[in-house]
Amino acid sequence: MAAPVRRRTRARELALQFLYTLELRGHEAHEEREAFIDHHTRRGQDARGQAEIAQYARTLIQGVDQHREELNRWIEHIARNWRLERMAHVDRNILRMAIFELLYQPDIPFKVVINEAIDIAKRYSTGQSGSFVNGILDRARILIQEGRERTGLEAPPPPDAAPAPAPAGDPVPGDRDIRLDPAPMPRPREGAPRLPFRRRPSPPTSGSEA
Repeated sequence: MAAPVRRRTRARELALQFLYTLELRGHEAHEEREAFIDHHTRRGQDARGQAEIAQYARTLIQGVDQHREELNRWIEHIARNWRLERMAHVDRNILRMAIFELLYQPDIPFKVVINEAIDIAKRYSTGQSGSFVNGILDRARILIQEGRERTGLEAPPPPDAAPAPAPAGDPVPGDRDIRLDPAPMPRPREGAPRLPFRRRPSPPTSGSEA
């Protein structure tokens, strides 16, 4: 069962990369989405695995884009003392992507979504980002579970009227402190892909994902 975990992880990384670029460059980047996904998934002998990576990356990109306002409301409601525009670009896109999964991908356990988001934040953002993301997503998990029990809906509305204390941990620094490459995402080209932000090495993990 380790292979699906790696595929979903890779899909999340690709989705984060494109969402980050989309936020910096605007909707004109939408035209490059399919070329971007194809460029990063067409190589390798595991054609089925690459197809799964492409499909889930596409699902995340489309989902976050379509539900951006709702996802922003979730984040802003939970992080009451930390405005969305002050969060690092990478961190807020990780949060959007993870909350989308918590709300709209019920086949994936909450624990898997949150752990994946924390790991990605640690690899791509600051040293504080892991605890920051963890605090917000754990609170989101509780509110989503409570909302589902209260309303019976798979995706309860944002809990704007409910009390939501700020998550534990220090606020994460702004984008000036993130290890980012300021250059925009290059158009798909031959050769090794280049991320617009640097990936930190991480130890191998094991586990399973629904």
